Amino acid sequence: MDYVIRPVRADEWRAARELRLAALRDPAAPLAFLESYEDAVAQPEEFWRGRAERAANGTTVLQFVAEAGEGGRWGGSVVVLVEEAGSLDFFGRPVERRQAQLVAVFVRPEARGSGLAGALFSAAVEWAFGLEGVMRVRLYVHEDNRRAEAFYRKFGFVHTGGAVPNPGDPSKADREMELKALQP
Repeated sequence: MDYVIRPVRADEWRAARELRLAALRDPAAPLAFLESYEDAVAQPEEFWRGRAERAANGTTVLQFVAEAGEGGRWGGSVVVLVEEAGSLDFFGRPVERRQAQLVAVFVRPEARGSGLAGALFSAAVEWAFGLEGVMRVRLYVHEDNRRAEAFYRKFGFVHTGGAVPNPGDPSKADREMELKALQP
């Protein structure tokens, strides 16, 4: 199936909600996401509208979706967060330089192995490296999420040696991986 990779639009909150809930029902969800299906499904419409609006803003965050043809079902998504130097990241640690972080990565099971994840990552990374001052894109991967880690490595991400305790299970670690921009 052919997909169009594009940024989400603010009015697409229903499709964004459906895809997120599908992601949270995936067997890998406990390793990949910091939110449970039960918590997400209980959120009111205003929550989902606000989430889609923020994900479409294109300055501090941008969500890329893979749409099956015009108006078709979404096959996957990735969100790019822009982290500003001097701010604190999600884990409360200082951000040393302007950078981007990829989060909320999901591809529906029927689209896995099709190249869709690579297409989503290519769009997200290209957008991030097009931002002024962004020379590094990072992500975190749970130590037991081997499938995701293998994809990230194949795409070119490398471990930095950094890690944080997993918020859902502090006995496990989320390992930092990064991709640096090519220097001219």
